[in-house]
Amino acid sequence: MDKMRMESVDMTAQNIEKIGALFPNCITETKDVDGKPKKAINFEILKQMLSDDVIEGDEAYEFTWVGKKASIIEANKPIRKTLRPCPEESVDWDNTENLYIEGDNLEVLKVLQESYLGKVKMIYIDPPYNTGNDFIYADNFVHSQEEENQQMGIYDENGDRLFKNTDTNGRFHSDWCSMMYSRLMLARNLLSDDGVIFISIDGGELTSLKEMCDEVFGASNYRNTILTRRRIKSLNSQFANNGLYSLNVGCEYILVYAKSPNFLMKALRMKKENVPSKGRWDVFWSNADRPTMRYDILGFTPESGQWRNSEERARIAVLNYQKYQQEYESRLSLEEYSKQTGITEFIRRIPTGTGKNGGVQHWVAPSDKILRTSNWIDIEVSQIGKEIDLPFENPKSKKLMMELIKLSDCSNDDVILDFFSGSATTAHAVMQLNAEDSGNRKFIMVQLPEKCDEKSEAYKDGYKNICEIGKERIRLAGDKIKSESSITTQNLDIGFRVLKLDDSNMNDVYYNPEEYSQNLLSMMESNVKSDRTDLDLLFGCLLEWGLPLSLPYSSELIDGYTVHNYNDGDLIACFDENVPDSVIKEIAKKQPLRAVFRDSSFADSPSKINVGEIFKLLAPDTRIKVI
Repeated sequence: MDKMRMESVDMTAQNIEKIGALFPNCITETKDVDGKPKKAINFEILKQMLSDDVIEGDEAYEFTWVGKKASIIEANKPIRKTLRPCPEESVDWDNTENLYIEGDNLEVLKVLQESYLGKVKMIYIDPPYNTGNDFIYADNFVHSQEEENQQMGIYDENGDRLFKNTDTNGRFHSDWCSMMYSRLMLARNLLSDDGVIFISIDGGELTSLKEMCDEVFGASNYRNTILTRRRIKSLNSQFANNGLYSLNVGCEYILVYAKSPNFLMKALRMKKENVPSKGRWDVFWSNADRPTMRYDILGFTPESGQWRNSEERARIAVLNYQKYQQEYESRLSLEEYSKQTGITEFIRRIPTGTGKNGGVQHWVAPSDKILRTSNWIDIEVSQIGKEIDLPFENPKSKKLMMELIKLSDCSNDDVILDFFSGSATTAHAVMQLNAEDSGNRKFIMVQLPEKCDEKSEAYKDGYKNICEIGKERIRLAGDKIKSESSITTQNLDIGFRVLKLDDSNMNDVYYNPEEYSQNLLSMMESNVKSDRTDLDLLFGCLLEWGLPLSLPYSSELIDGYTVHNYNDGDLIACFDENVPDSVIKEIAKKQPLRAVFRDSSFADSPSKINVGEIFKLLAPDTRIKVI
């Protein structure tokens, strides 16, 4: 019976195993901090194995900065953290498939690695732009303890320090790059093979961000940079202060990267101004050369190239136009005829026979839409008017987010992640789009509970941190969407499960023999922290076993013992002490895929062995672990 790790996945160890499978002779041993042996890579041998691909010497093309290596190590380092469920702060906890997670996003991304590996279709983030005034996440690898003590900063409610990364800081760009790089590495792991990430940024760190994304996602997976319109209070003052240097007074950028070549953008069409009132005639011939697509039409056969449509379709279009000419041309325009009949395909030949390929033409109907390009200056990156009356400055545009979701071709059951969620515009956009097209997209919002300034309107209105604003916006937005379309949104998911990042559910019971005392022994009667509930333990097990956090579950009493059933047998858990065989048998009869118990649920080793035998008999395929 295996024991659960109760910590995030060690990606360094996973990578070593992958390399070892390819190059076993590159694996060696070293010792960890406790002096225990662990696998490591002999990089000199690995270089020899890849000698044709390794660039020797110091002169190599790369993007680097102070702290880059440390940020990579930090991304791969496991943590003893968990997510604690908060049903009391949630909306429709039992039924919703949406998540709102409070905590440092680096650590949250780590604990989500198992449960959402390769399961996220779209990621959107609006990180700090590194303007010198915005808050930067303080990661351990960025500063030494001495530097931590020397720098002025503010602290969140958990005691974690945030600081303003001013441009007087000697590592102004390096600190920002380190903060972003580790998070991008973890984010890539979560994307599905056909997934995509959108990242908002201004001109200050645009180049640095693209260099990092080229490394993390691959330069070949760069798809475009979308230009969006910035909200400008005073264009003249902006231009006077900055425009004379850069001319960039009115736009921001969204970098677009795919996980792999499998991602295809969905065609987006936008309304165009000055819509032409009439259709137009265009040549029916194409430069592509397919002999099977050359046939006689209206007395002409091309010698090269090809017709645009199949012969059957083209001949119907010819008949369509002939019927129009014979019966309706005298009283209806072709546009009017097409609108009344719904017929849009017509083919003719210019009577003189002039033009390419005998003057054979097809009709292009008028349209009020054109294909959207990467120029989105018709959409403001920030929302001018607030749909929801909440004290949050410059929230991201809901319209922008909806366009990005459409572009990513997110459909039913796709997961959309925003780990700099702010006022939760992304969640609002997901619900709105689901309401419009009856979709079932799911969102995961992640936000650090940054304290609201005591002088701010938000604080005066009773909001202690940004998370409280974001959660309230989702509640109000959901209610508003449903009230506006009460009939079509009856089944719309406007709820969300609130989860909060916290230290491990487990006491640290790893002590050296000389450190044992009577007090320690009494404390170790239970390895679970005294303030943790069954629900805390259940969700901790979900994270380690890699199960999604949004699925339904139920609880029941069996002979007085509480048994939790997650997603109809994906996992069954009982965290009570001294669980009798009768209860074990009832759990085994349900034949779950996974079963979890406390280590202290069994009096001794023979009891554990007996549990294994019960499952071998009644549920041989069930995987059993203890915490």
